Amino acid sequence: MTNEQKMKIAELRGQGFGYKKIGQVIGLSDSAVKSYCHRAGLTEAVEPTPSDGGTCQFCGKPILQIPGRKQKRFCSDSCRNKWWNSHLEIVKRKAVYTFTCPSCGKEFTAYGNANRKYCSHECYIEDRFGGAMR
Repeated sequence: MTNEQKMKIAELRGQGFGYKKIGQVIGLSDSAVKSYCHRAGLTEAVEPTPSDGGTCQFCGKPILQIPGRKQKRFCSDSCRNKWWNSHLEIVKRKAVYTFTCPSCGKEFTAYGNANRKYCSHECYIEDRFGGAMR
């Protein structure tokens, strides 16, 4: 690695570029860039700064954004899960399957499992073993 490449790595890292992108620009592997950055103390790309109007869609806290990355909508996984679970009507579920339970004859839907047969564990036990197990 030449001195020019090292200076370019430091410059790009200071602008917030990741190891992979720097490697593509300079023509080095991302692991070579990463190991140089660790040796040179360039592990932090850029200190995150609050974005313009960037607040969590669930709790309203300000969100720290990293320049050059995808805009965050939630401050944490917890907020993201709570928001999506409270807005199920927005979710475009494409893998919803409709079945008829062979045990009770009730029609039911299942998300993401095309091989499901029974509407409940109780119906499975009833159909498979002829009643409740002891």
